[in-house]
Amino acid sequence: MTSRTFANILASLLVTLTASYTVAVAATPVPDQPYMKAARADLNGARKELLKATSNKDGHRAKALEYVNKAISEVNAGIVFDRKHNHAISSGRLSPGAMTPDQPHMQAALNHLLDAQRNLQSATSEKGGHRVKAIEYVGKAITETNKGIAAGSN
Repeated sequence: MTSRTFANILASLLVTLTASYTVAVAATPVPDQPYMKAARADLNGARKELLKATSNKDGHRAKALEYVNKAISEVNAGIVFDRKHNHAISSGRLSPGAMTPDQPHMQAALNHLLDAQRNLQSATSEKGGHRVKAIEYVGKAITETNKGIAAGSN
C-alpha cells in the first residue's frame, strides 16, 4: 500500500468519523425544560414534607400546602404552554444544625421550596405567565412555611 493510498483511506475514515459524530450530537435530545421539571420535583418534595409535618401550625402548614399545590399546577401549565408554543430551551438552604428539632418536616419543606424558587427563577421565558404565578405561589408558601415553623416552636 502506497503512502498516498494510506492517506486517502485515513482521510475517508476521518470524514466518516466526523460525520458520524455530527449526526450523533444532533440526535442527542436537549433536556425539556430542566428547571421547570426540577422546580416541580422540589415542590413535590415540599408537599411530601408538609404532609408529614404535624398540624399544630395555626393553619400556616395547610396554607403553605395550598400554595404549593397551586405552584405545582402553574409549573405544569407553564410546561404545557411552552411546549405548545415551541419556545426554545435554552443555596438558601439552612444547615442541618440550624434546624429546630421539632420542625424537621417543615424545615425540609422550606428547603424544597427554596430550591423550587431558584429553579423557577432560572427557567427560560415566562411560559404564558404560569412561571411568574408559580414563583408568586412559591413565595407565599415559603412565607406560610416560615410562619408555621415559628408557630410550631411556640
